[in-house]
Amino acid sequence: MFGRKKQSGSLTYLSATSEFQGDIHVEGNLRVDGIVHGNVEVIGDMEVSQTGLVEGPELRARNITVHGVIKSRIVADGCLKLSSTARLEGDVTANSLDIEEGASYSGYIATTNTGGGAQSLPSSSKLPELIGRDELK
Repeated sequence: MFGRKKQSGSLTYLSATSEFQGDIHVEGNLRVDGIVHGNVEVIGDMEVSQTGLVEGPELRARNITVHGVIKSRIVADGCLKLSSTARLEGDVTANSLDIEEGASYSGYIATTNTGGGAQSLPSSSKLPELIGRDELK
């Protein structure tokens, strides 16, 4: 995420020994190696490292890459990437998803199209019938 393309804005960094309590608003990019308790709004990209923990009502950013733990509702205007070490508990609304094998996720996911409307998987109105062993004879 950081260093691949030229990015405008600055980088705000919370080290592994940092703990932040309260709402945070960042103009630019944010990397969390420590702990954040509260709402997070990033006007840019966000990365949570393996040592990072974000816990609060809502996390909002353009692109979000997770290697650590997030316990929050997530809104990603771009892509949400969960690495194999990521653990996420919360509902997600994102334009696109990239989930590696081994990532842990619990919650509801909705992806949005470029028009801004949420897209869900189509629901099946009829469930398949289960056949017991006795009925197979």
